[in-house]
Amino acid sequence: MSNHFTGLSLGPPLGDQRLDLCDLYAFQAPTDPARTVLILNANPTADALHPDAIYRLAIDNDGDYLNDIAFSYVFSPPQNGKQTVNVFVAKGTEARSVEAVGTKIIADAEVSFGPNPNIVKSGAYTFFAGSRSDAFFFDYDGIKNLFDTRGGRNFTAPHLGGKSPWSGIDSNTEANVFSTVIELPTSELSPKPEIRIWGRCSLRRDGKLLHVDRAGHPSVSSFFNTDETKEEYNASEPVNDRKRWLDQFVHLMGHTGNYTREEAIAAIDADGLLPDMLSFNPSKPAKYPNGRVFTDDVIDHRLAFLSKGEIPPDGLKPHTDLLKEFPYIGTPHPKKS
Repeated sequence: MSNHFTGLSLGPPLGDQRLDLCDLYAFQAPTDPARTVLILNANPTADALHPDAIYRLAIDNDGDYLNDIAFSYVFSPPQNGKQTVNVFVAKGTEARSVEAVGTKIIADAEVSFGPNPNIVKSGAYTFFAGSRSDAFFFDYDGIKNLFDTRGGRNFTAPHLGGKSPWSGIDSNTEANVFSTVIELPTSELSPKPEIRIWGRCSLRRDGKLLHVDRAGHPSVSSFFNTDETKEEYNASEPVNDRKRWLDQFVHLMGHTGNYTREEAIAAIDADGLLPDMLSFNPSKPAKYPNGRVFTDDVIDHRLAFLSKGEIPPDGLKPHTDLLKEFPYIGTPHPKKS
């Protein structure tokens, strides 16, 4: 749920958890290093996704920050606790369409809401959609202790010195999330040598598509946006990120880590934060910021980044319910009554 606490006051897009993109992962398949796994998580209630939305996983493979490959996931209206999904893949300029276009590679696949994943194979693709255990780990109370967020304010200078802010409690040990997992030959992604990946959720309303959420680097949108800019950020395109958002990022880092402008830009470039697309070179082991795996402590990474190394690690450990086989993300926790 690394995109859930912008300013600690904003709720999900349009007040609808189904539209909330959470985390993006990219790594080599553990059983075949010639294949890549891409995971886009949404909806922290882990229930059905929105039938009027398009959930998109987009890839730039030539460095121009425009989509060259796009996987679009479109879900049916849920009925009697069941839902299905269609998956489209578009390539080239067609991948830049806001609509779910291209070749339908999976039709009416059943979504999984129980412990047994419905795994679908279509040619070289392997796909899953449904409820899973959320692999994201973080100390929410510790983050609130670090920053003055009273009155719904956005993140400012962290409170350092004295007692540790960390509670030592993982706020996500029993959380579920709705996952879409696709595995495919890395060669189909045509990395040169890397790819850049981002997620988007668009909702059809009154005949138009509203771009209501996006996902790229973990916790970037959460920490760098203000309550006033979050909606504009979610609707924007990565190709415009640097021009539109660089000054805002630099300004925040001056508050959180006493960065000079030059230091902030150098740090942003070292992590590849703008544009807000997750970079992955599949010829190298996946570890954030090269892709992302479930064991990456992305909150420690982001807080150290924001504070120029002044915020201490939270001491949390990755979740232990991960799988070695597809769909890799763990079996969902039973719902509490």
